[in-house]
Amino acid sequence: MAERVPMTRVGLHKFQADLKELESKVPPLKKAIATAREHGDLSENAEYHAAKESLAQVERKIRQIQSKIASAVIMDDSKLPDGIVTFGATVTLLDCDSKEEETFTLVGAGEENFLQGKILTTSPLGQALLQKKEGDKFDFKVPAGTVIKYKVLKIERS
Repeated sequence: MAERVPMTRVGLHKFQADLKELESKVPPLKKAIATAREHGDLSENAEYHAAKESLAQVERKIRQIQSKIASAVIMDDSKLPDGIVTFGATVTLLDCDSKEEETFTLVGAGEENFLQGKILTTSPLGQALLQKKEGDKFDFKVPAGTVIKYKVLKIERS
């Protein structure tokens, strides 16, 4: 059985929309393959091979999204505890060395966007944040090896 992945309804709807868009590309690609096949010798038919490769890529993406949807567990953050970092929490951190504040929201698959401060709960920083409380201090080792000392300033729910 596939691992269950926490996801919000927004994330699920995004995957469903992506899936619908990809599925709409399949019939035209199949038609392009059939049309190209009618042109004769397939061994030298670039149009046929390109259409076939495009279809394979689209079908691969469809399977990946279907798998993510099948393993999704919709989280109701109204039932999650306050004051503790869990899925869906927005956390304001203080970098103890630079004194800069950073804000992150822990999200599920399909919603991550580091530039918007949305990180996966399964990411290294997301894992380090889970179960922290306001005022907690912790060290986080970034992939490059540097250690950042953080303090949890605020935990909010949307």
